[in-house]
Amino acid sequence: MRGDDRTEGSPIDLDHLSEQTFGNAELEAEVLRLFLKQGRQCLDRLDASPDAGAAHLLVGSARGIGAGAVAAAASALEAALMAGRNGAAERRQLDEALAVAGAFIEARLGVGG
Repeated sequence: MRGDDRTEGSPIDLDHLSEQTFGNAELEAEVLRLFLKQGRQCLDRLDASPDAGAAHLLVGSARGIGAGAVAAAASALEAALMAGRNGAAERRQLDEALAVAGAFIEARLGVGG
């Protein structure tokens, strides 16, 4: 993993992530890899069928790693789908938030994007 560059405006709250992973860099890397995988799976599930459950799963995962923008976007999509709306605008926000968080995570892990 790269250095511990905690900057304001980061898509991941690195202090929160460190607390959740007990400051263990290997655990942090594994958790971030799992988040990337789960994010892709949830988007695939949402592509197949708009599903508030998939959005809800992302809310919890994003909160767990401190990805606030992803959690907020997923929560908004979940609410839209539960209200019977198609959630197209909320889905675009979620796609954007996940792309930003994903790029940050890949850079932090030293993975080519």
